[in-house]
Amino acid sequence: MIMQSYSEFEDFVCPAANAVDLKFVSHEKDFDDNSTVFHPDYTHQVFGENEVIFGYKKLQVKLYYTPGHLNTFIGINYAGKIDPKKHEGLKADGILETLAELVEGGFTTNQDEFLAKLPDEAKFHPYGELLEAYRKDDVQYEIYKIETVTPGFASYHSRLQVFLLWFVDASSFLDIDDDKWNFYMLYEKHIENGQPFYSIVGYLTLYNYYAYPDKIRPRISQALIFPPYQRQHHGTKLLNAVYNDLIVQKDVYDITVEDPSDGFVALRDMLDCQNCQTLPKFQPPMIHQAFTNATATAAREKFKINKKQCQRVYEILRLRATDRNNTEQYKNYRLTVKNRLNAPFQKEKKDLEKLKHFVGSNELTDVSTKLSNEERMAKLQEAYKQLEQDYQAVIEKLATL
Repeated sequence: MIMQSYSEFEDFVCPAANAVDLKFVSHEKDFDDNSTVFHPDYTHQVFGENEVIFGYKKLQVKLYYTPGHLNTFIGINYAGKIDPKKHEGLKADGILETLAELVEGGFTTNQDEFLAKLPDEAKFHPYGELLEAYRKDDVQYEIYKIETVTPGFASYHSRLQVFLLWFVDASSFLDIDDDKWNFYMLYEKHIENGQPFYSIVGYLTLYNYYAYPDKIRPRISQALIFPPYQRQHHGTKLLNAVYNDLIVQKDVYDITVEDPSDGFVALRDMLDCQNCQTLPKFQPPMIHQAFTNATATAAREKFKINKKQCQRVYEILRLRATDRNNTEQYKNYRLTVKNRLNAPFQKEKKDLEKLKHFVGSNELTDVSTKLSNEERMAKLQEAYKQLEQDYQAVIEKLATL
């Protein structure tokens, strides 16, 4: 048998991110409106590390949801499918089987059945306690806090968390039976024919860790604003509502974040800087003094900001207050930040010296081969430059508020 050409098989390879269409459907007309489609950022957690779907030509995978109940429709369209008899026994990937394992709570592949559920959206009301509401462009938005014991929420969350696989790298499903989880949900609310309709905008998950002896240390685990609502300041509103909820709780020691994305880091920096700039220790002339435990304590007691994040905020606000035309002032700032960045290298150096003392330098061999001073200084300068760019971006955003 003559081996078929690679180009023939290549026609059956589809980039998964292009093939998967996500959409919220509020009305029948939305179903065929391609302008409302959005695509996943990540697909390796569903379709494998290569992020491709094999076996189809001109593939379209429709994964549509109602915006309140999150009723789900799955449709798979293609122009051609690989034939094992003609293509050396190769089979197409089982797309529906793969998605069925993820979409808990059921789904339909029948368009009419899916659309028939749209009137039920008027019956949906968000779970939990209303924390805050705000208006943007004459539209109402509401933020709710939910605990895992809230009746019916577990089933709802099982449908919601599938989105994490598409938009949060290295995400995993949560054990919702653990009552230490809290959820903060953001919805758009609009009125049609006198009835309120809710559409999911985004959400944030938080786990309450124990902090000795009698406190808790909430850790933000996952945060997502859905693509149709991104870059509209909804993330800022959601995170600020979480802060407002936690700051007044006496048993909260401080707030931490688990593996934040670059976007979340920037959002957190901006909010924390907004808050801390109201404290005396973060204003000139005190901001030009060294970072101390007293500085960290002031931020933690007032805004529950942990020490590591507090130092980052201190460096951002000190850079803002630094006259970069003042050679001495700007030099002192750079040295302060570089000394912090260099601390791990210095610790590594001390640890290596201790190791030499106990085992002898001849026994270390390649273990003692570390970066030269020149290489270390080059990397340190590179890290500082990137950090100052990141800080400057936050400063520029603060200037627009």
